[in-house]
This record gives sequence, structure tokens and C-alpha cells, in this order.
Amino acid sequence: MKISRLLETVTLLLNREAVTARELAERFGVSMRTIYRDIEVLSLAGVPVYTNRGSNGGISLLENYTLNKALLSKEESESLLLAIKALGATSYPEADAIMDKLGSVFKGSKVHDWVLVDFEGWSSKANEQDRFSTIRDAIISKRIISFDYVNAHGDTGNRSVEPDKLIFNASTWYLVAYCLKRAAHRMFRLSRIKNVQILDQHFVEREIPEHAKGSSPRAPLVGLKLRCDEKVLSRLYDNFDGECISKHDDGSYGLAVTVPEEEWVYGFILSLGGYAEVLAPAHVREIIKVRAQEITKKY
Repeated sequence: MKISRLLETVTLLLNREAVTARELAERFGVSMRTIYRDIEVLSLAGVPVYTNRGSNGGISLLENYTLNKALLSKEESESLLLAIKALGATSYPEADAIMDKLGSVFKGSKVHDWVLVDFEGWSSKANEQDRFSTIRDAIISKRIISFDYVNAHGDTGNRSVEPDKLIFNASTWYLVAYCLKRAAHRMFRLSRIKNVQILDQHFVEREIPEHAKGSSPRAPLVGLKLRCDEKVLSRLYDNFDGECISKHDDGSYGLAVTVPEEEWVYGFILSLGGYAEVLAPAHVREIIKVRAQEITKKY
């Protein structure tokens, strides 16, 4: 984080005449003492940064200074630009300006051309496309949000929460937040959150309990074993590590993996249709059998 903070500080100074230490401290969520240490590090690295006191003072760069691209290797500059490109997908306010500035410095980079990061699904509606950035803004400004939420049982209700952080795990985004209705921290799947509104109510950050700090919802783990046809092999590789997949002598493939027993597991198995068979555990096999029978009754 320190190197990205230093680079963003330099980029800000390249675009502005001066910025205060307090402004930088609030921007990065660190102390002013940390900001002054950063300025010292930049000075020692040869960046001509200086401070002026007074009502119009602040931290500035010498006029006509340009960032020396020799400070970073080609690979490092590519990685830096890619990271900022990803920030742009979150609607980070200064991402485009930073990309333009650094893109002109690292002229050999192709990041502008070959990568596009989009957090929303293909079928996202207009009121959902800003969901990520809206929640992000509420987290930064410490404001309560309300939204409609569909839980694992298919029930829809309105929630008002104090948002803590966004987590990406297993191809899915989650929001960790203190739910005012339940008076406890909860984890909400972002794809089930609809109609987000930022309220005019601020909150004081609460300590997140250990059970809510994980990167995915807590659920019983199950050792899942499948026998699959080659026709769905790509689906297995899309969702699981190759070490969990094995080839059988008869040309079929086996999947052995430990996963949280959640609704998505049943949905994934059923999505494989007749090209997959649950070998274990027995209760999951029975659940799939019953659901398959219910599907058959409808056709």
C-alpha cells in the first residue's frame, strides 16, 4: 500500500499546485505523521517535493517536474497501470486522470488497450450498475445505506446497514455490514442487493467480530465427489482448481473438492444436467435426486 500511496501522492502533486498534509491524511486514512514520513521518503528518492507554511501553503512539487519512468521497470509500470485500471472499474474518482498522467509517462504500456475490468454482470440493469461505487462511497463517508435484499430462502426485504467493507471471494462480491434490523454484523452477497440508497445518517465504526471477518459466508463444509462427462469438463475448470479434477479410465472425469454446503452447490450440480452424478456425500446425492424429480414433474 505504501508504494501506491506514494505514487498517488506524486500524481496528485503533478495535477495541483499544492495539497495539505491533512487532506492527504484524510484521503488515505492515515495520520499526518505518516504523510510527513512519506514526504521525507519522496525527498530522499530524489522527488523535488517541498512544503510551504501559511494560509495558501501546503505540499508542492517544483515546477516542470516530471516523473522519471526509469524509477520503475517495464513490468512494474505495467502492473501499476493495471492496478489503477482496476480501480477505475470501482468508479474511483481520480482513476482516469491518474491513467492519463501515468499513461503518458509509460508510453510503451498497452494496458489502455488490452484490459477492461467490469464488476457487473451482463444483465445488470441501469440502477444496479453503480451499486459497487455507491456502497464504496458510503463506506468511505461512514454513512448508512438501505437496500432491498433477497436472502438464501428467496425472501425479499429492506435492510438498513452500516457498511464496513467489500470482499471478493470465489468469483463473488460480498458486503460486510452491521445490520440495524438484526443488531449484528452480516455478510450480504452483492448480486442480491438491489436499489441501494445512501441515507443522511452517519455512523461510528464498530469492531467487526471474528466470525464476520472471513472472506466468505460461514457454512458447513462438505466433501463433494462427482463423476462427470467430458462435455462439462470446461465447467469444472471454470469453478475449481485443476488438482481437484482427475480423469478415469472410462474417459469420464472425477471432481473431489471440499466446499461450503450452500445453495450455489446444488445449483451448480443441477446446471450440469445429465452429464454429472453425485457420488458423495449421500445426503447431497439425495437432495439432487429430489430436486431433479421436481424439475421433471414440470415438463
